[in-house]
Amino acid sequence: MSEESGLTYSVYDTDHMTPTEIYGHVLAKLGEERKEIVALTADLAKSTKIGKFGDKHPERFFNVGIAEQNLMGIASGLALAGFIPFVSTFAVFAALRAGEQVRTDICYQNLNCKIIATHSGLSFGTAGTTHHCTEDLAVMRSFANMTVIVPADGFETANAVRACVDHPGPVYMRIGRGFEQTVYENENYGFQIGKAVKMHEGSDITVIACGPCVLQAVEAARTIKESQGIEVRVINMHTIKPLDREAIIEAVNDTRKIITVENHSIIGGLGSAVAEVITEEGKSCRLKRLGIPDIFAIVGQTDDLYNLYKIDAEGIIEAIGEMLGKEVEEDDDWEDEV
Repeated sequence: MSEESGLTYSVYDTDHMTPTEIYGHVLAKLGEERKEIVALTADLAKSTKIGKFGDKHPERFFNVGIAEQNLMGIASGLALAGFIPFVSTFAVFAALRAGEQVRTDICYQNLNCKIIATHSGLSFGTAGTTHHCTEDLAVMRSFANMTVIVPADGFETANAVRACVDHPGPVYMRIGRGFEQTVYENENYGFQIGKAVKMHEGSDITVIACGPCVLQAVEAARTIKESQGIEVRVINMHTIKPLDREAIIEAVNDTRKIITVENHSIIGGLGSAVAEVITEEGKSCRLKRLGIPDIFAIVGQTDDLYNLYKIDAEGIIEAIGEMLGKEVEEDDDWEDEV
């Protein structure tokens, strides 16, 4: 049960309450307290669960039909009128079909719009390439003024939805289809936009993950510690922009070996963001990016696709083994590394 911010709900029966369900419940409750919150959908109220807000607050709920560009334009107008629009559609439609409107109508004017994109990455694996979205982090983090959040589970989704209400400017929040497992035991772990969470202690190697890959990284760290005694640090980088640079540099200094894992293309997402920080800081380390390679993913069940593209626990363990077989310079003098 949660009483924070006036929210009272039994969302942590994880067999029934998925991140998308939790999002819908939390937003509906927030709507009781914050009359400036409005919600918009492009004919996907049921699938994205934003319809729960509509059930409670029909006078502040708008279905624009299958017209995602208009969806973003209307949201920008409502924001200019002083409302806080929450917009939900599938990630592939929010980031790609309506990308221009997000950039020009919302980000260019730095408007207070919150885009909650569902069915991201390969979470809708059986729907095929047209409904996969493995490019959205690259797109959204390139837009000026945009904050990008990727919750790891339902607990973090609840925290992120609450936090983004009072976070100024546009926010893009990326969640899955709704079958993601729970990582945290509860929501009381100190969520803060832009501040990563250390999920597992370790000094041999660091795995930086986001979204559903956080659970896979934690499971991999526990398994490899029990079987081989290897200490793997796991960092949940739930905010892709602004990135927690301090956590990354600390991990580089402490472990000198970094693996990033994401349900996204290896181009432009979490791995690229981490690599940028390391390079800009003049640090040298071993870096491996796990994600979708430079291809369009095949059709399949989500778990099978995670395994195929090695972003599950098994793939992470394999990458750790490969990484630990490589040597890095042991001295602490970074000057010769720049």
